[in-house]
Amino acid sequence: MTTANVPENVRATAARRKVVAGPRGLPYLGSLPRFGNDPLAFFEQLRNRGDLVHWRFGRATSLFVADPECIGELLTEMEHTFDQPDLGVSFRTLLGNGVVVAGGKDWRRKRSLVQPSVRPRQVRSYAATMAACAVDLAESWADGQRIDVKREMSALTQRIAVRTIFGVDTAADADAIGRAMEVAQHEIGVEFSGIGALLPDWLPTPGRARIKKATAVIDAEVGRVVARHRAGDTDRPDLLSRLLAAQDESGTRLSDREMRDETVTLYIGGHETTSSTLVWAWHLLSRNPRVREALGDELDRVLGATHEPGYDDYAQLAYTQAVVKETLRLYPTIWLLTGVAREGAVLGGRGIPAGTRVWTSQWATHRDARWFRDPEAFRPERWAEGAEDIPEYAWFPFGGGPRVCLGTRFALVEAVLILAVLARRFDLDVTPRDLTPAPGLTLQAKGEVWASVRGRG
Repeated sequence: MTTANVPENVRATAARRKVVAGPRGLPYLGSLPRFGNDPLAFFEQLRNRGDLVHWRFGRATSLFVADPECIGELLTEMEHTFDQPDLGVSFRTLLGNGVVVAGGKDWRRKRSLVQPSVRPRQVRSYAATMAACAVDLAESWADGQRIDVKREMSALTQRIAVRTIFGVDTAADADAIGRAMEVAQHEIGVEFSGIGALLPDWLPTPGRARIKKATAVIDAEVGRVVARHRAGDTDRPDLLSRLLAAQDESGTRLSDREMRDETVTLYIGGHETTSSTLVWAWHLLSRNPRVREALGDELDRVLGATHEPGYDDYAQLAYTQAVVKETLRLYPTIWLLTGVAREGAVLGGRGIPAGTRVWTSQWATHRDARWFRDPEAFRPERWAEGAEDIPEYAWFPFGGGPRVCLGTRFALVEAVLILAVLARRFDLDVTPRDLTPAPGLTLQAKGEVWASVRGRG
């Protein structure tokens, strides 16, 4: 086939898959200052240069990947030709060596122990708690009330996490862990996107001191609950009891330290990600009355006036699911993924030198006009079957491949059921109209988010 006979879109894709040069960067720092100043805009700029873009993170050789096919290769080859990178001392301080951080045999063992506790059958058992907690919150709201959406969604998902993971329901547990987690997340984001990313682990900084203090609070709370579970009956429906009972092929169970790491990982997945997604969903619904009306119509049709949503209703709430998926497209809670190439790594048919740090960003790919028509628009209808031809790995808010987030089903069901309970009763008029995303450990809305509550007639 001659070049003239190759379709234009194929030629364009092949051209973009050449490794192109990114910004020149500074000595020793590379593009770290630009990345740290606004990482979301930085990744969009790299995406606009090409699908494979060379840049430097400090002195480390880095490659940014924007093409969905190459992203799929990166994610599916993780643990084979790409390794998990070291994300820094602050990240390790909080997450330890949990399933998100571990690699090799250790990761495979931990995944086999954690995965059964978040399978669909288990998520079904948590759905009633999710809906019940949302109903309790709805009953505390009143028409005309002003609420802090971030605080309300955080408190709700904290309560759900504490009940489903720990099997307890005391405000002290949620409040203490929640405050500490907020500090830890902020400090991780500051260190990861700033000069702290280049500092040796042994060097003390004020931020590292704060995350150690916050982690000590988390460890104390988790340790107290784990000890209480170990001393009592572990045959209970909460996640912690299931982890305590789990055994690997040799009959070995998770140690106290491993229990702590996996519990914190599950807490972040079950609380931080859903809370952030719901804040962004309310923001987008407030700005798009047409979508808000369509959502209300589905909730009225599926649930009626009195039925509270449960796990069996999840499949029927197709538009509500689409609202959540579209929210995760525009404001993905996990906004970047990274790996390190081993010998023999290949992306897009091109060999990647061993040791290269490979980056991809959900934020940049989810807003790429090649894969999504009118990419900045909030349009849940694009997720209807056949509406748009969206390539695999053009949408990957939970990662993919063997290291896909274990809590994906939990998070989606939780977000849909909470939204169904609350949006059936109320509309929220969110202010300010424009929210600024703050990328840290997860993608949060910067500052307070206030809203006026309006009862649906």
